[in-house]
Amino acid sequence: MPRSLSLHLSCLLALGLAASAPAPVRAADEVAQVAGAQAASLDPAQLSALVERVRNRFEVPGIAVAVVKDGQVLFEGGWGVREMGKADPVDAHTQFAIASNTKAFTAAALAVLVDEGRLSWDDRVTDHLPWFRMSDPYVTADMRVRDLLTHRSGLGLGAGDLLFWPGSTYDAAEVVRRLAHVPLKTGFRERYAYDNILYAAATLVIEQASGQSFADFLQERFLDPLGMADTRANADALRPGDRAATGHARADFTTLRPTFDVTWHNASGAGGLYSSAHDMARWVNAQLAGGRYTDASGHAQVLFSPQRQKEMWSLHSPMDISEPPVPELAATKPDFLGYGLGWFLSTYRDHKLVWHSGGWPGHVSRVTLVPELGLGVVVLTNQESGPAFNAITMHVLDAFIQPAERNDWVAAYAAGADKSRRRAEEAWKKRVQARNARSKPSLPLSGYAGTYRDRWYGDVHVTLENGRLGMRFGASPLLVGRLEHWQHDTFLAKWDERTLNGDAFVTFSLDADGKVREARMEAASELTDFSFDFQDLVLEPVE
Repeated sequence: MPRSLSLHLSCLLALGLAASAPAPVRAADEVAQVAGAQAASLDPAQLSALVERVRNRFEVPGIAVAVVKDGQVLFEGGWGVREMGKADPVDAHTQFAIASNTKAFTAAALAVLVDEGRLSWDDRVTDHLPWFRMSDPYVTADMRVRDLLTHRSGLGLGAGDLLFWPGSTYDAAEVVRRLAHVPLKTGFRERYAYDNILYAAATLVIEQASGQSFADFLQERFLDPLGMADTRANADALRPGDRAATGHARADFTTLRPTFDVTWHNASGAGGLYSSAHDMARWVNAQLAGGRYTDASGHAQVLFSPQRQKEMWSLHSPMDISEPPVPELAATKPDFLGYGLGWFLSTYRDHKLVWHSGGWPGHVSRVTLVPELGLGVVVLTNQESGPAFNAITMHVLDAFIQPAERNDWVAAYAAGADKSRRRAEEAWKKRVQARNARSKPSLPLSGYAGTYRDRWYGDVHVTLENGRLGMRFGASPLLVGRLEHWQHDTFLAKWDERTLNGDAFVTFSLDADGKVREARMEAASELTDFSFDFQDLVLEPVE
């Protein structure tokens, strides 16, 4: 998903488009303000108006925001509703899937184990998981614990994500075992490419070194000490009575509606957590305090050492800096950009930013820290609109960094979203124009039907029923749909669940005897999430 620097890789599920939104519904605790001069730059009425404008411009049913400064919570609260068409309001305790914002928790969990001497950042992964394998023996032998977190393993963008995206029946150990067959695209530690699957491996390292489940470790070391009572290890852990928001997405990139339920039970450390603005404010304050916090009895406590935090916030993987997509976003271009351990690192107006964002079916979010200002911003949403969380984040940053000069971030990110949408539409038009719609398949439809197997994913079934081809991914319950002929031996897989926005071309190659030798896939739209890593599949017929 490397489409725009300002929209983090894991959050470009679909760009927000202008549309009307429901009338504002505000929670009773919409804005909780701490008195004091430090809050003066961030006017609650202006913030509320800004969030409502964002909700309407990008059609987001519900948004929760928290702002912390110098150890205090200046604002926390919600706007809108948990599910469109229903009255339940979003408030500070509404739970959202925070997706890749989970990665900071995973990195911190490893940092705790480093502090305790149970492992080292430089331990080989095979020291803790002897069965761990990459597709290259050298990479397997030299993969270190820190390499699991830095996105420079040689894997391609989103490689292996289909093992758990948009949900699969594999368990975590099986996901990581299948990594042995996921192809590498670059040299080891050569360049940055965002992945999730190695965070699944990091989860297993945490469990092996601690002797606890990942969920129990987080609960004992972070959630209970910080009083994060709203936070759950993954969607499966949501409880009756929890105020969880429903995700929303645009079916076929157009009509907004609630999405499907999904869980990352098999990659929780990559993006499984659900949390609230209230809880994330506590997490952010502990981060800004260098891993320190005050317990319920008023005693100072430590989650992890300052040295570990320095390591997490240090640049490990430099990233290329691209030009902003539109002039209105010129100010967002950083002086440097890279990845630490569970965090992105960049700048805004000469201030270092430590941040991450997260993308989940129907939810996207962003957490941003400005360490030198003691400032933290949390934006959680229940719609797949990166421009929404970015516009709110930048508004708050401006309030403290340049209060006398404010940019219209809603208009700026809307311009970027519109440009991306137009680019995707033009790309699709070119595909349609290049299509030979009069061409026929080389084989009768029955010649394409059968079970196909990819070495790292597993089985994919092509079926023929009532004269129509269908496709079903064996371990992915949501990847079921029909195959429509596109041209020659290429078909378009259209998934039954239209909010996936992951339709893909399937091209069959024939051998000299006119039988299918293999099938390859690629996403049909530029807006499709990178976690649909269809391009890495090599589907061979199973005899």
